[in-house]
Amino acid sequence: MLDSYFLWLEATRFSAWVREDPSIFVFPAVLAAHTIGMALVVGVGAALDLRILGVAPHVPIVEMKRFFPAMWMGLWLNVASGLVLLVAYPTKALTNPVFYVKLTLIAVALRILKSVRRRMVLVAGAHPAPMPAHLRLLAVASLACWAGAITAGRLLAYTYTRLMADR
Repeated sequence: MLDSYFLWLEATRFSAWVREDPSIFVFPAVLAAHTIGMALVVGVGAALDLRILGVAPHVPIVEMKRFFPAMWMGLWLNVASGLVLLVAYPTKALTNPVFYVKLTLIAVALRILKSVRRRMVLVAGAHPAPMPAHLRLLAVASLACWAGAITAGRLLAYTYTRLMADR
């Protein structure tokens, strides 16, 4: 049933252009944008998680909020570039369980970030004292989710069973 949708999407001019244009300004540029967005999202998230776990204890945790706009910019860059990659190869992604693992890990990591961000204000005066155990546990879970999401994303290139609907 979905094959007809995949065939239609893969036949659109945009999908074919992203997939087949030989220029480095199309598919490679989309992949580069996805990587840059990931670096912003995961980089800021990991820095916050590591601060919670005790790295750089003299940096006030509230100061980490300054980097959230860059993190959100990276997230939206990833959403946009990820949609372009999905349109280029919908069958490859949507028939691969690893794709859903990746999306789930990203959703959990973002939910953890929301929870951590809400609690940051409560522990703002705690610097440089150790963070509460529940916050450290969330930081470890967040790092694990981001590592898993990145790993799943890389595995997508190697674990698909169908590249395109007609193949």
